[in-house]
Amino acid sequence: MPEDPFADGDPDHGDDASNPFAGMPLFGDLARMLNQQMGRQGAGGGADTARQFAVNVATGGRTEPNVDPVQRMRVEELARVAELHVGQVTGLTVPTSGSTVVEAVTRTQWVERTLVDHRTLLARLSESLAQDPGDDDDIDPGDPLAMLAPLMKMMGPMMVGMATGSMVGHLAQRSFGQYDLPIPRPADQSVLLVLSNIDGFATDWSLPTDDVRLWVCIHELTHHAVLGVPHVRQRLDALLSDYVGSFDPQGVSLGDRFDDLDPARMGDPDALAGLLGNPDVLLGAMRSPAQEALLPELEALIAVVVGYVDHIMDAIGSTLLGGYGQLTEALRRRRVEAGDADRFVERLLGLELTQAQYDRGRRFVDGVVERTDRSALARLWDDERNLPTPAETDAPGLWLARIDLPAT
Repeated sequence: MPEDPFADGDPDHGDDASNPFAGMPLFGDLARMLNQQMGRQGAGGGADTARQFAVNVATGGRTEPNVDPVQRMRVEELARVAELHVGQVTGLTVPTSGSTVVEAVTRTQWVERTLVDHRTLLARLSESLAQDPGDDDDIDPGDPLAMLAPLMKMMGPMMVGMATGSMVGHLAQRSFGQYDLPIPRPADQSVLLVLSNIDGFATDWSLPTDDVRLWVCIHELTHHAVLGVPHVRQRLDALLSDYVGSFDPQGVSLGDRFDDLDPARMGDPDALAGLLGNPDVLLGAMRSPAQEALLPELEALIAVVVGYVDHIMDAIGSTLLGGYGQLTEALRRRRVEAGDADRFVERLLGLELTQAQYDRGRRFVDGVVERTDRSALARLWDDERNLPTPAETDAPGLWLARIDLPAT
């Protein structure tokens, strides 16, 4: 546990020149709280902080009721219908966990499973963001902001845990299932659906609840089938891991991070809250040249996956759901109307799912089908070498030529 610099004195008052927070009660209180918290949580503090913060954000601090067993069984019935059709249309196996392919859960349950399923990716992200942004010797001691250096070092591990928890908590508030962001999950587990989010959307838009549930089941199980293909999962996992592990906060000075804070307002809680509310400043995360190099391949693979999923959903949904067009317009509009918090999470992971990204994937899929037929799309998942390059994603004819599949 780090030594408590305030163990023998009051951090809020006094004229001791060695106390960097003299006259700054807000920062002194925060420093003392961080030391106490780290002492209580020990080595596991980061994970505990992430879970607690995620659940609090996801639920607004309120206790959630369990999913009604009757509604859970109804979702499982709809999922079996969706599973049958996804398998028939894609030719892919939908991985299952025992007899349950889909599980209706609360936001809290979604958070807990997500933190476990993505623990390797989140740990890699945390390590990348927790890098020391510079040497204390480089900080100008005459800079009023230099006094924040000890506090920022103390805050590091806990702030990373809070940032991770905040990210997962915000996803839980909005997610219908586990593939709102197309990140692979363990293939041998049931697919999670957050029923309160789905049913709340159906109510808000005056849409039939079962139709929305079935639409989400098709969406989630098609993703599950594609991301369950071993070489697709491995390639996407590798790209995401490399991306989140390549943040480079080196050279971001303390002054750069706090240049929006007027030194005259250093003790103003509102000013500090506004500053800390900006995750980019808080984390000091900078996109590195390595990330810029990774983005074209990552974005191309994601575009192809989401474009393929949309195509399969149209093929299935138009036959199963009488109001499929209205449902799709509402649901697809929702996914590209994300708030700032959602967009920040997407940027953090290299998965900025704009309308342009979906349109790019759909143009590729439509281009393949127009030149051949839907069966040609199965070649995407036959071999890792068949995954399109960024250039082929924008020119499907090039992809067909490379895999020796002539156009008709």
